Amino acid sequence: QVQLVESGGGLVHSGGSLRLSCAASGFQFHTYPMSWYRQIPEKELELVASVGQFGLSLIYRDADKGRFTISRDNDNNMVYLQTDRLEPDDTARYFCNTGGWGTRVFDSWGQGTQVTVTS
Repeated sequence: QVQLVESGGGLVHSGGSLRLSCAASGFQFHTYPMSWYRQIPEKELELVASVGQFGLSLIYRDADKGRFTISRDNDNNMVYLQTDRLEPDDTARYFCNTGGWGTRVFDSWGQGTQVTVTS
């Protein structure tokens, strides 16, 4: 059974940093690309970043490039999102799942981790 557990969110001031973590289990982690998503209430889930099985990474939104870094640890089934120079517009709930490069996401989602950035 797929399990995804996100952590690392919090309340930070504009310009601050957070490292989000996702612990994955229940599937062959090293064979899947992994991604981070974010959701603002009443808006659609947005794909933020993806990392391939061997570490190739993509940040999708120009505004996030240079501030966000995605990485993974295949030995420990972990995926990370380093978020730097955070802005109030980054306030959202962040989730991990597979995805990117046309990969279908798992039906099972974690609780996510809330990031709140104050100005």
